[in-house]
Amino acid sequence: MTERYVLDLQEVDETQVAVVGGKGAHLGGLSRIEGIRVPAGFCVTTDAFRRIMAEAPSLDDRLDQLSRLNPDDREAIRTLSAQIRRTVEGIAIPDDLTAAITRALARLGEQAAYAVRSSATAEDLPTASFAGQQDTYLNVVGPTAILQHVSRCWASLFTERAVTYRQRNGIDHRTVHMAVVVQRMVFPHASGILFTADPVTGNRKVATVDAGFGLGEALVSGLVNPDVFKVRHGEVVAKAIAAKQRAVHALPTGGTQEVAIDSRRQEQPALTDAQVVRLVQLGRRIEAHFGRPQDIEWCQVDDGFQIVQSRPITTLFPVPVPETGDRENHVYVSVGHQQMMTDPMKPLGLSMWQLTAMVPMHTAGGRLFVDVTRRLASPASRAGLLDVMGRGDPLVRDALETVLDRDDFVPSLPDAGPGGPPTGGASATIETDPAIVTELIERSQVSIAALQRDIRTKTGPALFEFLLEAFAEHKRVLSDPLSMQAIMAGMEATWWLNDTLQEWLGEKNAADTLTLSAPDNVTSEMGLALLDVADVIRPHSEVVAFLQGVEDEGFLDELAKLEGGTEARDAIQAYLDRYGMRCVGEIDITRPRWRERPTTLVPVLLDNVRNFEPGAAERRVEQGWRKARQKEQDVLSRLRALPDGDRKAGEAKRMIDRVRTFIGYREYPKYAIVSRYFVYKQALLEEAERLVQAGVLPEKEDIFYLTFQELHDVVRSNQTNDRLIQQRKDAFRSYHALTPPRVLTSDGEAVTGAYRRDDVPVGALIGLPVSAGTIEGRARVILDIAEADLEAGDILVTTFTDPSWSPLFVAVAGLVTEVGGLMTHGAVIAREYGLPAVVGVERATRLIRDGQRIRVHGTDGYVEILP
Repeated sequence: MTERYVLDLQEVDETQVAVVGGKGAHLGGLSRIEGIRVPAGFCVTTDAFRRIMAEAPSLDDRLDQLSRLNPDDREAIRTLSAQIRRTVEGIAIPDDLTAAITRALARLGEQAAYAVRSSATAEDLPTASFAGQQDTYLNVVGPTAILQHVSRCWASLFTERAVTYRQRNGIDHRTVHMAVVVQRMVFPHASGILFTADPVTGNRKVATVDAGFGLGEALVSGLVNPDVFKVRHGEVVAKAIAAKQRAVHALPTGGTQEVAIDSRRQEQPALTDAQVVRLVQLGRRIEAHFGRPQDIEWCQVDDGFQIVQSRPITTLFPVPVPETGDRENHVYVSVGHQQMMTDPMKPLGLSMWQLTAMVPMHTAGGRLFVDVTRRLASPASRAGLLDVMGRGDPLVRDALETVLDRDDFVPSLPDAGPGGPPTGGASATIETDPAIVTELIERSQVSIAALQRDIRTKTGPALFEFLLEAFAEHKRVLSDPLSMQAIMAGMEATWWLNDTLQEWLGEKNAADTLTLSAPDNVTSEMGLALLDVADVIRPHSEVVAFLQGVEDEGFLDELAKLEGGTEARDAIQAYLDRYGMRCVGEIDITRPRWRERPTTLVPVLLDNVRNFEPGAAERRVEQGWRKARQKEQDVLSRLRALPDGDRKAGEAKRMIDRVRTFIGYREYPKYAIVSRYFVYKQALLEEAERLVQAGVLPEKEDIFYLTFQELHDVVRSNQTNDRLIQQRKDAFRSYHALTPPRVLTSDGEAVTGAYRRDDVPVGALIGLPVSAGTIEGRARVILDIAEADLEAGDILVTTFTDPSWSPLFVAVAGLVTEVGGLMTHGAVIAREYGLPAVVGVERATRLIRDGQRIRVHGTDGYVEILP
């Protein structure tokens, strides 16, 4: 009976998290690795914890109360968790459990000093480390004190920080149990932490060692700055030796105390270079055993190193795995930063984008990446790649140049060879003819209509065979040379106008005004069309009041019962028919579309009703068109006054006509892609409904956690892997905590890039100027379009804006985003609406607080936070 309450560390390994918790399981695994020394000890198992919890039935009610609390209600969590801890600590440990623990102590030495350490079943996991969530007690002496501290460890499962962490991560308190590790104390000369990958850059080939004198508590608590060593390929490549004035030492009677370090020793390194290299070798052995980079706590004693903890480093962004499986160096560029969607995508979304994209894409951390190594390796393709990347997002260009500066990372090849089309796409050799755009839009509409017609009769495996053919058509439409030429014509005309008019007239970003109210821009039309819907609703107070309380997605059916409700319903429905396939993060097919979740649009619609007068859409188009005409006349008259002025004015006029003809079409291919995606999605969800009816899947949305090929297999076999789906759900949840890098190397290094500018005021936030003008106003930091609550003159601050955000653009005075480039959707629409905009502002949503006054310098590319 007693064996289940106490297990020796040598008896457990990392597969037994449910029995001995994350820390205990990892320590057991560590103790089995050849050459790795772990202090002797035992685990008090989760069975003991469950036995204790059962002794106090009142805990059940309190856990129920706890699970219902909002994670932000800190006062309530603090009060209730303190009550639970007091109850757990007050439970008398049953005699048989006490006997099992004291017998284990007798084997190791009853009067020796021990570390008593919490080991929860939801800590040190690959997806959430829970580091520091529970408690550790050092230098505990004697069976009575050890039993008391075991109780404290059980209670520490309910510290305020542990409870909040679980609630924020969606983890049920009842599913987490606490084991306790009791280990012989180590009295080290030095101790610290070893990261087997650089925790800042993510580089898997660089290990970082933090070291200080005495016990590691001094480092963990922030009492002293550690010595920091960086090791690459068995060699110390960088080190910073800190002045270590204090250390934590164990007291002979138990407990610990801070002591001052002799002034002659303060500047000495805690470890020699040779010891650091030896420690990293041990770390690499541990990393190989667990199969992923580790965060390792170590102690250095007279005869070497002892390891007291190892957990996965959960903050590292995963590295894409090349399909070739080679060990060569690779450089990856984030697709999400180009597509304005840096959130993680579900597996079906990832695989559908891969199947319909024009270049091969790799997945990592729920995001997509393109391997640009070949194009960087060839001088011919490198220049073009850097130019296009730099125009789109200077941070990507700078990050790529940073990698290229490391002479040995990207090999130099004579030419790029196969590897996709040149980044610039087709050269723009077409005439400036609006009929070209009309023809392209008609071609796209015909193709989508055919898809909608032909897919209706397809079910089962035949649907998947049909979809593979549809994907080929999808790519054919996307790669239509005429479409590529039209897009490039608009972009190249924009660049020409900005570069040349700055050179000739000293005017920055002139194209921003010249493109106002450009025709055929489906995304800007979408924002204006919602203003027209607001005009229909505004006169009907009963409809407005009803919409303010809407929560149910079936609200359109209810509208018809109200005065004016039929007109309101028809206007909203017509809008959804045209634009309802859109949503935030629309490149992920699994995201709910506006047609599926129309309540998303209600807050924006109500803002429009409140903030605008009737006819606002038409007035805005007219104003933009007039400003563009005035700008054109102004530019041309100033050019004519220059030497060789008639020629310069003639060239500029041709480019102005060209940009106004083609720049609006830039938005259409994405609209067409998303329209096709919604057709695919509806067909796949109908298939999922059949699988649910047949008992193959518990719920329709489970298909989102399978790749297209896996879903095809499920439809063929009528069998699914529930465990795989659950693993994918857990992984997807964990990916939200990761920040995707713009550029990632095969070493795992996230290369961020910098603007390298010295022409901005001190303290300003630097970004990319994408829409000219300066505006001052209240910052509204909005991460979810459904939570928009805007007033006229507000400045929208968010992580990224894809086309679905454009209905908000009509209501704001300026735009700041963390992600974006000169030709990404948010930038194009900001220019279209004449909003000063700065994009690519790193950490904007964290550095700017909601409600602060800010000044956006859209011409010069920076943001000032005002006092």
